[in-house]
Amino acid sequence: MSTISSPFEVGDARPSGSRPFLDVNDLHVHFSTEDGLVKSVDGISFQLERGQTLGIVGESGSGKSVTSLSLLGLHKKADRKGRGGARMTGEIWLDGEELVSADEAKLRALRGNKMAMIFQDPLSAMHPFYTVGDQLIEAYRVHHKVSKSEGRKRAIEMLDRVGIPQPNSRVDDYPHQFSGGMRQRAMIAMSLMCDPQLLIADEPTTALDVTVQAQILDLMRDLQREFNSALIIITHDLGVVAELADDIMVMYGGKAVEYGPAKTVFTAPEHPYTWGLLTSMPRLDRPVQDRLAPIPGNPPSMINVPSGCAFNPRCGFVAQNGGRCSGEVPELLQTTSSGRRHLVRCHLPVDVRQRTFNEEIRTLL
Repeated sequence: MSTISSPFEVGDARPSGSRPFLDVNDLHVHFSTEDGLVKSVDGISFQLERGQTLGIVGESGSGKSVTSLSLLGLHKKADRKGRGGARMTGEIWLDGEELVSADEAKLRALRGNKMAMIFQDPLSAMHPFYTVGDQLIEAYRVHHKVSKSEGRKRAIEMLDRVGIPQPNSRVDDYPHQFSGGMRQRAMIAMSLMCDPQLLIADEPTTALDVTVQAQILDLMRDLQREFNSALIIITHDLGVVAELADDIMVMYGGKAVEYGPAKTVFTAPEHPYTWGLLTSMPRLDRPVQDRLAPIPGNPPSMINVPSGCAFNPRCGFVAQNGGRCSGEVPELLQTTSSGRRHLVRCHLPVDVRQRTFNEEIRTLL
């Protein structure tokens, strides 16, 4: 095994010197508070090409949403002493432009135009005092010098494209007049008004019933094909990323603990935290068990992250590592020599992880 400084150095046939569409390298996002330093994101790296989908999964507090807001430059930046906002280090390259060091004017020009976000709660993300159409029109006219009538035509077109019935009349409704599923569709329409090349969806199906969830996921898949956008799905629901993602990054304690192709992460996961996420999911295609197998304990405080491996207080395999888990931070390592990009941050030897999964975990999935 060898240490990987970037998840995409192994088995990547990309020509020397070329850069992927989205390239995040060693990103740290820290917040100074009265209680201490909050290390919300503590050194993550990933890459994404147009037309591809990355799923970022993990429990609440693992750093998923902070990562997404960092990509769009939505964190207030701290002053020179690190106070009053986020202290960001590392690099975020979007189509050859570096965003961590970019000024607010540059980020504002990119947001909604080249990159856009579908927020978790469309009712709070959309302004209650303005009609849905007015908000879509504004999102379009900020980046295009068009008349209001042209913006309205575009808004109706996008509402129709995302499946809003009677878009000519519903364009004049307020957000509270839409159902939950329709608000989410309107939020997707707003994010796609300017044909963004990077689309970030933060918990896009939260609080929606299962039939509407399926419709929203189908819609996002179809629209991604149409616009050839790079798509990031941020969720705690592994069923969502199973539907859409090409690659999956599992986050815990502000770090990536497992990264690889979606099929590999679902069929041959190697990190105990990933095992816990998978075994705690209810299954409808298997005989019903008496109880699910939840992960014991609670996610760590990002102010007082456990020493060594952040997952060690909840891990059932700590005793097999002779104290390394609590005293040494594991590195993100390639798990095989086959060249496939499957990276795991765990002190357990690869053969032990694979044997444990095959003998103990697989039957629970």
